[in-house]
Amino acid sequence: MILDNIASLKYFYPEASLIGTVIVLIVLDLAFKGRRGKWQAWVALAGLAPALVFSIDLYAGGESGSLFTGMLALDSFAGFFRILFIGASALTVLISVISSDTSRGENQGEYYAFLLMITLGMFLLASSMDLLMIYLSLELVSITSYVLAGFLKGVRRSSEAALKYVIYGGVSSGIMIYGMSLLYGLAGSTNLMEIYKALSTASPSTEFALFVSILFVLAGFGYKIATVPFHMWTPDVYEGAPTPVTAFLSVGPKAAGFAVLIRFFYMAMAGPGPAEGLWAPVSDIGWPLLLGLLSAGTMTAGNLIAINQNNIKRLLAYSSIAHAGYILMGFVLLSAEGLKAMLFYLVVYLIMNIGAFLVVIIVANQLNSEEIEDYAGLGWRAPFLAVAMTVFLFSLTGIPPTAGFIGKFYLFAAIFSKDEFYWLAIVGILNSVVSLYYYARIIKAMFLVESSEQPRLKIPPLHTTLLSVLVVPTILFGIYWAPLAEFVARSLEFLASGF
Repeated sequence: MILDNIASLKYFYPEASLIGTVIVLIVLDLAFKGRRGKWQAWVALAGLAPALVFSIDLYAGGESGSLFTGMLALDSFAGFFRILFIGASALTVLISVISSDTSRGENQGEYYAFLLMITLGMFLLASSMDLLMIYLSLELVSITSYVLAGFLKGVRRSSEAALKYVIYGGVSSGIMIYGMSLLYGLAGSTNLMEIYKALSTASPSTEFALFVSILFVLAGFGYKIATVPFHMWTPDVYEGAPTPVTAFLSVGPKAAGFAVLIRFFYMAMAGPGPAEGLWAPVSDIGWPLLLGLLSAGTMTAGNLIAINQNNIKRLLAYSSIAHAGYILMGFVLLSAEGLKAMLFYLVVYLIMNIGAFLVVIIVANQLNSEEIEDYAGLGWRAPFLAVAMTVFLFSLTGIPPTAGFIGKFYLFAAIFSKDEFYWLAIVGILNSVVSLYYYARIIKAMFLVESSEQPRLKIPPLHTTLLSVLVVPTILFGIYWAPLAEFVARSLEFLASGF
């Protein structure tokens, strides 16, 4: 089912609601420029609510096809990521309200408008079925991310973060668009389905050009998900950006990057049908081995460099790089089980990573510090805060009975299903052990190190409520994960049904 522009509009309600909210925020911010308060955040949440309702309705309807004459996909896969992105955005709005970085100043309307614009870009990115749409959506996400990274005007580290983000982003975008131009030259089309058809009948003489084009496109996607060697921007940007923005960048755009990675490679390199025995059009190039090495290098570099970090935001930045490597394990074989494991882990990672950053925000509000040494004695100064952080860190490590353990179990099970990639699973397990060391440093500081000054921290009720909302599913999905697994399985129905 390929719908024209007019017929597509009734399926475009989630995106339209975000666009409308952005316009309302900008207009109201101009009208009430000098008015203080948190009303901009509640307007943003009010705009996310109908987007969620429309997204769930489309997901439950189970319709599939393409919108706007093949530019965007209408399927459960896109629906899954819409719901995930709305969850990430809503949580970011809530933690922005309580963060000293983003709850002050006169630019609140702009902040939440840009946040919703990134969400819109992620919606489009997860649905894109055309190279032009992929590029435009990626740039919408990237440019608004640059702005939010430098949102703290007058703060040197925030300006530095934005500048480095722009430079690395511009280079990666240039490389990616060049790869896309080569791919267009080889296939004669920018539509992913047409590219698959062209590559299926391509001459062997085009193999090198195809390799170069896909490698360049992969560089652009690798920058967005922060894989080695495209990760250089991550620690500086994560440290310098406002902490709620850092939390959002670590889960939202990263998940969008994985969404477009899956759709691009599956649709252009695999084609419709059961998701086994894929990579057919480019099987001679050895993509599984290349991606396996990329996965191993990413998780290893992220974990080893994280060991020496003393700033907790930088530590979590390198942790984010390592987790990108873990998630890539599910992508190596481009199999149904691997893709299910990726989607499952993205949901789990969203919950536990935003939870960890929420603790960082609360501590920074109280102590005005992001150094690990200042977490000393936190187990006595704020017991619930320390216990919550421990749960999130255990989950990031993959220790049962947390959701992170189940997520890693699915990833390792998918990679163990193929004998030739046992080595990658072993590398992943060893890296999980390494990660326990630097996560344990934080736990040690909270419970085993005394502080010379140990005043009790007063945690506002809203902070405690938000922490509870994130701690409960982190533990619950480690004990009873069947509903989430079923949700993920349904979201990949397009694998068997084609496009």
